[in-house]
Formats: sequence, C-alpha cells, structure tokens
Amino acid sequence: MPHPGSCPPGLLALLAPWLALLAHLSLSSQAGDRRAVPVEKPPGVKGRTLILLDVNTKSPVRVTSENFLSLQLDPSIIHDGWLDFLSSRRLVTLARGLAPAFLRFAGKRTDVLQFQNLKNPAKSRGGPGPDYYLKNYEDDIVRSDIALDKQKGCKIAQHPGIMLELQREKAAQMHLVLLKEQFSNTYSNLTLTARSLDKLYNFADCSGLHLIFALNALRRNPDNSWNSSNALSLLKYSASKKYNISWELGNEPNNYRTLTGRTMNGSQLGKDYIQLKSLLQLIRTYARASLYGPSIGRPRKNVLALLEGFMKVAGRTVDAVTWQHYYIDGRVAKVTDFLKTRLLDTLSDQIRKIQKVVNTYAPGKKIWLEGIGATSAGGTNNLSDSYAAGFLWLNTLGILASQGIEVVMRHSFFDHGHNHLVDQNFNPLPDYWLSLLYKRLVGPRVLAVHVAGLQREPRPGRVIRDKLRIYAHCSSSHGHSYVRGSITLYIINLHRSRKKIKLVGTLRDKLVHQYLLQPHGTDGLHARSVQLNGQPLAMADDGTLPELKPRPLRAGRTLVVPPLTMSFYVVKNVNALACRYR
Repeated sequence: MPHPGSCPPGLLALLAPWLALLAHLSLSSQAGDRRAVPVEKPPGVKGRTLILLDVNTKSPVRVTSENFLSLQLDPSIIHDGWLDFLSSRRLVTLARGLAPAFLRFAGKRTDVLQFQNLKNPAKSRGGPGPDYYLKNYEDDIVRSDIALDKQKGCKIAQHPGIMLELQREKAAQMHLVLLKEQFSNTYSNLTLTARSLDKLYNFADCSGLHLIFALNALRRNPDNSWNSSNALSLLKYSASKKYNISWELGNEPNNYRTLTGRTMNGSQLGKDYIQLKSLLQLIRTYARASLYGPSIGRPRKNVLALLEGFMKVAGRTVDAVTWQHYYIDGRVAKVTDFLKTRLLDTLSDQIRKIQKVVNTYAPGKKIWLEGIGATSAGGTNNLSDSYAAGFLWLNTLGILASQGIEVVMRHSFFDHGHNHLVDQNFNPLPDYWLSLLYKRLVGPRVLAVHVAGLQREPRPGRVIRDKLRIYAHCSSSHGHSYVRGSITLYIINLHRSRKKIKLVGTLRDKLVHQYLLQPHGTDGLHARSVQLNGQPLAMADDGTLPELKPRPLRAGRTLVVPPLTMSFYVVKNVNALACRYR
C-alpha cells in the first residue's frame, strides 16, 4: 500500500473513511498477481473502481532471456511449399522486427522428417501443385534458387505476384491434406533436402534469429534405441556449411504411441539425448552446441512420469527443459473463450507442475515453453488469428516472465492454419503487432507490482475473477530510446467498462508514453487488423515496419484503460535501481 502522502489532496480526502481498512486488505504481490481487493463501499463513494498502482523498483523478481519472446516454424512449410518463399524480403523484414530471438524448426511432423543431401528442389518437392501449372511453377522455383545462389551474404528475393498467387492456390489445396493428417494423427513421410535446409538457415540468419532444429526421434533400431544415421548426415552437412544451430530430439514424445503404436518411456528418451550429445561432441562445429528437450505435451500424470524418467537420466545433459501448451481445442473455440479468466489461469498450474519435477532432479535448470498457441488443431479462422487471441498471448507472456520461465516460442511465425503471426499474404496479424510492441518496449527484468483499489460489491453467488491484469518490467534497451531506469507496464482489461489507474509511490508524477492497441475496423474482437493510439498499423513497404508512435501523457495524469483492450505504458525517467545496470 503506497504511503497516504503520495496521493493528491482531493483523492486523500475521498479515501480517508476507509484508508485504515484498505491498508490491511490491499494487495502486495509478485508481478503477475494483481487481484483488486473487494471491500465494503464507503459512504459517499459510488460503485466505481479506483486502482492505485506502484512498482518495486529496487530489484527484479525475475530475469528472462533477451530472446524471451521467440518463434517457431512447423515442418509443414516443406509440405505446402512455403519454405521456398522464406527468402521473401517482406517475411525477412517482419521476422527481423522480432529479433533477437530463437527460431525453432519443429512440430507434429518432426518425427516423420528425413534429410537427403539433394540440391535440385524440383525433384524433391514435398507435395505437387495443380497439374496445369506444376511444371512452370517448379521451373520458377529453380530459377529463383539460381538467382539467390548468385547473391552474397543474405539471400533476399522479390517474388512476382503471379508466383505468389500460384503458391497460395497450391497451399490451399495442401492445407486440406495437412488438416486431415492432423485430425487423424497420421502423418506422411517428409523429406528435407540440403537445398531446403539452406533456405531455412538463410531465413534465420538474415532475420537475426538463432535456429534450433528438432531431429527425428522415431528412427529406431530393433532394440528400440535411437537410429542416428540420418541425423548424422544432417549434422555433417550443416557443419560443412558452418551453420550455427542448436538441437533438439523429437517433438511431444508422449504422443508416440498414437503415432506409431510404440511407447517411449522417459528413461529411453534420456538415453537417446545422451547419445545425441555424444554425437554432437564428435563434430567440431557442434561440440559446444546447445541441446534442449524433451518438448513434452501438457503435463498430465503420464506426461509428468515421462518427464521424471527423462530428468533422472538426462536432466543434466540438456541446457533447458522444454514443454508445450495449447489453451483451446481449435475445432470448438468461440470468441468468448478468449475472455475467460479461468482459461487464462490454467497456465500457472502447469508451470508449477513442470517446475516441481525439474527442481527435484536438476535444481535451477532453465525451463522453456515451446509450441505455445491459442488453439490446437491448426487454430480457428477469425478467432485464433484475431484481436481477441491477443488477450491469451499477452497474458501468457506476463505469466511466464513472472513465474521464471526463461523463453517462450510462439507457434507459429508463418505456416498453414490460423495460429500464426503472419498470414499467407505476408501481412502481419494482431498478435504480430502485439509481439512487436512487446519486443520494443519490454525488457527481461521483471518487477513486482503493488495494487490496491475499490471493487464493486459482488452480486450474491458470483465469484470476482481477475479481469484486470497488470505486469511490470524494466523497459527494453532496444528500439525506442528510453533511458535506462524507465519502466514498462502492460495491461489487459477484460472488463466491459473502462478502468482508471492512478500511478503512485515511485511512479507518481512521471511522464508516461501510452501505446494503446485496439481493433481496427468494424469487426471488433474478430478484427484481423489493429490500430495503435487510433492509427492503423501496416507496413510502409516490404522492407519497412511502421514507426510505433506513443501518445505522451502529462505527468500525474490518471491512466484510463478502455474496455476489452491491451495497452503498454512506459513510465519515463523513474531511475529505477533495478533497471539501471545490466
């Protein structure tokens, strides 16, 4: 509870009848726990919510990685042909905007992926396009590859419009095939050629992303040990090209029984990881390469048992322990799902379960969340790619940072389905702009938030849920020129009414820059475009992201957060001790 002297005189007079009561009820918590306290309405105060907000600036409660918000690409981009277009200047520009970050190449098809050291892409296509344009389309790809080979350094392409139209038509047809495979949980074999790996690495390198490649774990010997022959071929090729890559083995091993009928226990998976570590140490380029895993699914009882077996054998072999999470079944999602606080809170329980196992066998081991998405099953059109999905995404970032998860990888930057950040017209979706703002404004140091306020008396039988979520970090040193010591707040308002927040204590009477993200157009929460402080966000051209202009607020002004919105506020010149030094 801030000291009463930090309140303006008029406000102090209003609050006087209940200050004593509020003092022992007010909330003081770690960042990420922000529940306003319900109290009796004092005389003369109407049913309004006044929120007093302060931040502990002395020391951070958590510190995440500089690459905290990272990205994932699914191997399905080989199948539907989009991998050939990763050299697009527009895609590289969009990815570069989210650097520094990891780029994980993994997904449901990781364990049906095999490497072939082939160069001619026309003879090794993942799936054919419509017959009437297949030959010309493939010839165009070959000509594009030849032109790229002549470039030095980053290989960037400007694909003709007709070529992109043909690719979109092919991808639409392949999308039906990919969905059928996903719903049946039966996946056809997929080939990654040397040419395709070159394109993947070029995209990551040109975008300032560090590539993490997940190898196929389901190539097994008769005794059920991992067959590393194909992985060794890929490793040798990558080493010959001096590619700087980190590695994983497999994806969601808890699902292997449904994929192949073969059960994989944690102990065997741990032995496979030790085998991979030994393999990496035999190759000079990768002797010190990082290794991550086991990339398990949602931590149910059987999955936690697998993780325990893995940690006993290989817990000290991996550089970070990884798992995945999807909030909603994409086949039945509704827009109201994205506003449910119970849904937003499900992640915290999963984090605690993972942390308990990891800390039992390897205390202090870093934990990463991979493959995070709003919905499973490829997402839902006009929902998981809409403004509404941002509530889940921003809350995920806040919860993970405040609970000590070092890195989160968003599935997916760009591919089939509707969980991605960029659509197949290479246009950024709402979650992209949200991610860009986060990258530009939010630094890795997490601060404790202190909140107190008045809440309307709840109706009988109704539980007050936390619909106003406030997180605080030291401001990012990248992007905008905010001096070290500034603080960034990011706020989710799930209420259907605006909320007023008064900055007090160390934040009192400081200049504030507002970045208010709202739907653009008439589609409301279903909108696939957004506006920042009232101005639509769009790329200026294929090589230029728009300037993210703040709205300056005068010192001491109350923050007014509109209903059903997400916003960032940079409190300038706080000179926070927690933020002044690296």
